[in-house]
Amino acid sequence: MAYQITDECISCGACADACPASAISEGDGKYVIDEGACIDCGACAGTCPVSAPQAK
Repeated sequence: MAYQITDECISCGACADACPASAISEGDGKYVIDEGACIDCGACAGTCPVSAPQAK
């Protein structure tokens, strides 16, 4: 299951920097995860200061 970023996102970019698959990009008001590229590793969730990335 791919991760998704909740509305708790503060657009800091920590998740995008941590993603080994480059599946995260800046969206409109928050970062977004490309479900097709996400490898479900959880690196984004481990680095987010507000726990915005969540497993679907």
